[in-house]
Amino acid sequence: MTELQMSLMAIGGTIVVGVISYNKWQEYKARKSVQRAFSSEHDDVLMTPSDVPPGTRQEPTLAQGELAQPVTAETGAAESPSDEQIEKLVEVQQKELPVDDLIDCSISITLQAPLRGEKLLPKLQTLRHVGNKPVHFIGQREDSTWEPVAHGAQYYSLFAGVQLANRGGSLNEIEYSELIARLRQLADEMDADLDVPDMGHVMSRARSLHQFVAEYDAQLSVNVHSRGAPWAINTLLAALERQGFDLRPDGRLVMPDGEGGILFSLSTNVTLAAETTTRLTLLLDVPRVSPARDGFGAMIACARMLASRLDGVVVDDGNQPLADAALAEIAEQVDAFYKHMEAANIPAGSTRALRLFS
Repeated sequence: MTELQMSLMAIGGTIVVGVISYNKWQEYKARKSVQRAFSSEHDDVLMTPSDVPPGTRQEPTLAQGELAQPVTAETGAAESPSDEQIEKLVEVQQKELPVDDLIDCSISITLQAPLRGEKLLPKLQTLRHVGNKPVHFIGQREDSTWEPVAHGAQYYSLFAGVQLANRGGSLNEIEYSELIARLRQLADEMDADLDVPDMGHVMSRARSLHQFVAEYDAQLSVNVHSRGAPWAINTLLAALERQGFDLRPDGRLVMPDGEGGILFSLSTNVTLAAETTTRLTLLLDVPRVSPARDGFGAMIACARMLASRLDGVVVDDGNQPLADAALAEIAEQVDAFYKHMEAANIPAGSTRALRLFS
């Protein structure tokens, strides 16, 4: 079995969060400017190159890397905020908004006058992606809370966010330039001002984040191999569905987690036209499954059950039987892997992880 070497240093940054207010009851703060940006002095992610190309399916083994340092976020303002303001800012940070300063480039859009969501949405919905990177918008309501722009609400300021990286790569200069050009058009239509982050800084963040994605793009597999005659595909598929597997329209067999997600998938290792197979492969997409669901344990339990019922044996990719002791050791390494992701503020199975590892 091969080893996946990983080492993570801090993805850090300083997030500047504030509130723009226009109402009379906020006259004493007639207009508070808000900026959100990452400090240019933050540490990049530095990781030892993996021995295996990103996205490559691995036999069930993970090497414990250096423990990642947690990513921290600080809230700054032009003056000392009140206790009430601090409480509101904490609430904003705790929400899972579609614009996330850790994995998105956040771009402030200052409206000259408040606009209703029904007027904004037709404009904003014309910009959903640049390349394969999603673009999201959030708006600030009169009570200073932030939310995805929606009908029925009035907004005083906006943020646009473009995802910096995913499995397909990092945001590049062409995509960023296209985004800014289209945002400038929207700003003109909305009578708004755009605060454009420096391209060089954004590209550096995007590359660092993609390096994290590439290093933590771990997939673990186990196989069930027939001890004797091949298994008939039609009979096998019916039996797998009875065991809880879903057959997706694209032909994939997946084990659902009960909440719309996937615990692990299964491949018959043959084409759709084949009538038999002698080998099944179960695959766990490690960063996309929360440790609370114990995806590895569930996958191994399923593999053992299939081996028992189909007269097979649980083996690695080299066709060597996987002993209980080896599987227990791997489970500990998976747990360490999850702790590293948690320390980086990108917990496995979280919204952040699902967005990045897509």
